[in-house]
Amino acid sequence: MDIARYKPYNPMKLSGLHVKGLYWWNRSGSLWERDGDVDALDGKMKSASRYWSGKYMALERHKSFKRIRLIAPKLSNVTMQDEFIPLSDAGTSHEAVDSDSVTKTSALLEESWEDEMLNKTREFNKLTREHPHDEKVWLAFAEFQDRVAGMQRQKGARLQTLEKKISILEKAVELNPNNEELLLCLLKAYQMRDSSDVLLGRWEKILLQHSGSYKLWIEFLRIVQRNFSRFKVSEVRKMYAHAIEALSASCSKHSRQVLQAADPSSTDPLLVQLELGLVDIFLSLCRFEWQAGYRELATALFQAEIEFSLFCPPLLLTEQSKHRLFEHFWNSDGARIGEEGALGWSTWLEKEEETRQQVMKEELSQENEGGGWTGWSEPLSKDKESVANVESEINNDLVMEDNQDDDDTEDVEPEVDTDNLLKMLGVDISAGDGAEVNEASTWIKWAEEESSRDCYQWMPVRRESDMSSAASEAHKTDEDEQLLRVVLYEDVNEYMFSLSTMEARLSLVSQFIDFYGGKLSQTFCSNSPTWAENILSLEDLPDSMLDKLKWIHGVLTKTQNSPTGSSFEFLSGSFSRNADIMKFIRNAVLLCLTVFPRNYILEEAVLISEELYVTNMNSSNCVVAPCQALAKSLLKSDRQDVLLCGVYARREANYGNIDHARKVFDMALLSVEGLPVELRSSAPLLYFWYAEVELAHTSDNDCESSYRAIHILSCLGSGTKYNPFKSQASSLQLLRAHQGFKEKLRTVWSSWVRGIINDQSVALICSAALFEELTTGWDAGIEVLDQAFSMVLPERRSHSYQLEFLFDYYIKMLQRQSSLMKVWESILLGIQIYPFSSELLKGVVEVGHLYTTSNKLRRFLDDCCYKKPSVVLCLFALSYEMSRGGSHHRIRGMFEKALGNDRLCSSVILWRCYIVFEMEMAHDPSAARRVFFRAIHACPWSKRLWLDGFLKLNSVLTAKELSDLQEVMRDKELNLRTDIYEILLQES
Repeated sequence: MDIARYKPYNPMKLSGLHVKGLYWWNRSGSLWERDGDVDALDGKMKSASRYWSGKYMALERHKSFKRIRLIAPKLSNVTMQDEFIPLSDAGTSHEAVDSDSVTKTSALLEESWEDEMLNKTREFNKLTREHPHDEKVWLAFAEFQDRVAGMQRQKGARLQTLEKKISILEKAVELNPNNEELLLCLLKAYQMRDSSDVLLGRWEKILLQHSGSYKLWIEFLRIVQRNFSRFKVSEVRKMYAHAIEALSASCSKHSRQVLQAADPSSTDPLLVQLELGLVDIFLSLCRFEWQAGYRELATALFQAEIEFSLFCPPLLLTEQSKHRLFEHFWNSDGARIGEEGALGWSTWLEKEEETRQQVMKEELSQENEGGGWTGWSEPLSKDKESVANVESEINNDLVMEDNQDDDDTEDVEPEVDTDNLLKMLGVDISAGDGAEVNEASTWIKWAEEESSRDCYQWMPVRRESDMSSAASEAHKTDEDEQLLRVVLYEDVNEYMFSLSTMEARLSLVSQFIDFYGGKLSQTFCSNSPTWAENILSLEDLPDSMLDKLKWIHGVLTKTQNSPTGSSFEFLSGSFSRNADIMKFIRNAVLLCLTVFPRNYILEEAVLISEELYVTNMNSSNCVVAPCQALAKSLLKSDRQDVLLCGVYARREANYGNIDHARKVFDMALLSVEGLPVELRSSAPLLYFWYAEVELAHTSDNDCESSYRAIHILSCLGSGTKYNPFKSQASSLQLLRAHQGFKEKLRTVWSSWVRGIINDQSVALICSAALFEELTTGWDAGIEVLDQAFSMVLPERRSHSYQLEFLFDYYIKMLQRQSSLMKVWESILLGIQIYPFSSELLKGVVEVGHLYTTSNKLRRFLDDCCYKKPSVVLCLFALSYEMSRGGSHHRIRGMFEKALGNDRLCSSVILWRCYIVFEMEMAHDPSAARRVFFRAIHACPWSKRLWLDGFLKLNSVLTAKELSDLQEVMRDKELNLRTDIYEILLQES
């Protein structure tokens, strides 16, 4: 044991100081003078000597103002040992160190800001010469120029510094031409200097050289989308087409190189990343079309891409031939994915070929049956054509006669002039567009009708249905509207691409389900770019995140007499309440299960979609799970799918049918022994789900469920054949289970070291931890989880959704047994690894408001928002402030800081929250009006944001302004479904 060496503190000699400090210094000593006993009421004397006075502030910002900077040298090992005195050698003299020797090791540096700038520049120049390919050095050099510009008051000087920064980055890019981070930093510097036209030209030039870069394309599309002055839907659509074409070509090129390699069967990680980036770009396009009002086109894009990439016929075809075949399928009357009776493109083509062969056989048999010479005659098909022509001529004659009759009857009726009709409605056409509606209430009705139509007009209309609807009298007025909802092959042709990796295909299906509001287990880590882009581009919050915000609002306001704040109900989407959308998801996922058989995540999604569909169609309370019929149907088709049994049993337990859920679980676990080895590996998931279901239904006075859970987990640990619960597990069974779990965990650790982390191994670890918690104590369970985390490097932990799930489970286990201090420390550790996790942020607010003070929690949230800003983090921080009745100035400042970020300024959710805050909490309509105009300038593609102006700001916007807004929406090519004349006709 050592004791710390005492070193006297002397600020003038600087002895014993090994930290960097910053002190004011002046040779005349005027800054160190004290006023002595100054009267407290003498404000003038007092302010003249304090740091906030104008005199000292000006002096502080002066470039020549010199400071003392204490530089801590790199201490040698001997010096580090001198920091402590070993007790055994305390009396020896050779260990004694004079304080002057320590003083010599410290450096006294007196320099001004100009000196520091020159020294830093000299240091960076040396580093860039020695390490020209180190991107961190170049980025730090460029960041230092931003710091220099922040100290300069004159605009000309700041521009010179910006030019210097650009020249530094240009040199860096010249030495590292393929470094994406340096390219992005250079382009952002160009953005601060160049006009939009020049900037786009630079972007296009760089993208030609790096056409296969997902990062560059997604940033370019974000810039094009946010440029209000040049924004038009058609122009942005073209840019997306170029991006998809370039990335698809890059994927195809790399795929050919992989096939030519020595081992073409192995999956290439680079190809997987390229295709995942391509899928993310495609999802961004679909979300853009949806938010711009072209919802039918967004749905058609999903249908086309899933059919084209997942259900392509197994033929050796070129890309051009595939497109020709797909055009035939798209223009036919065959059902597409998500529609009733859809078979998939490949199966449809097989059925079509079978039908064609059958027709040819029938025609051939008819020819053979005729036999002998029957004279010259036209072929049967020609006869049919002639008969059809005759029939069509007769029909045309009848139609002409009907038209003549109609003309005769119309001559009798007085002709109604359109201009006179509009004048009767009070509309003056000569006044021009935007000046004919003088009442704001009319525009409010128009916006309500527009929002209503957006909710139910999302499915593409087929040509056949258009014809039939146009033929009926009831739908004649809707003919033009229906034609606009038809999506042709030419509308989707440019955006289709092939996917060869299973990871990219599964990502496409998973994001499709999430796009339409389906319930899906976590398949992406919260640190992944896919997750970040999805959250950033949302207009409404998903139900899972909205439920967490509601929970936080309830926890923070339950002690208040009059609850304040907002639970963000206005951000709730309508997907889960739309029965047609849930039916669409159910049909689509059922078809996708033929490509991804026995995928329990997709099976769970299809069962929940069925539940929501049945519940929306029938509002009465269900005694059994609404998905029971569908689950039994799926199990009949594949009786070895034990994970489907587990998913279905969990749904039954969710509806309170615990006895039925137990029967299903028991049946699945009893059948595991007879399954092939690859299917038996999924058993840990079943055991873990079963144990969690039992514990979820444990009451305070009932221990049976706990005994059942211990019995289930002991069967997994010991490796014995499962038997349904009859009595409490014996001590021998528990001992065998303890030993069995240790052996199984050793196998898991060895696979984790090799980088093999899957759902089954995580379920086994959770089961072992839960078993230890129930039998030994929560300390033993936590020890199992701590050991699991120690087996993985932090870099791998931050990119695995399985390990993120494991950490969430770790926090839940702590919350059940541990103290608030331990839970709080663990949550803070988790936030460093998963800063965008909604589950951990919920824990920060929920535990933090109980454990620490409100000021400390605010500082922590502010620090997180400063270091790693995100939409999710801002929403939880705002929820805390609003629910606690925070100052309006502070909340407004939080909004401004968030929306001042270069990325978060394109978040429609944050802008919508800001508008609602100003209107409903701050009660400042004029401020809400200003925020609204800033919002549509930052996010011009969001139709929902424009309609918020009509629906929420109609009290501060005049009818003329609302009319002008609609005109700008048309100019930006947003899809408007309702004509204002329809509303005028209804009012008349």
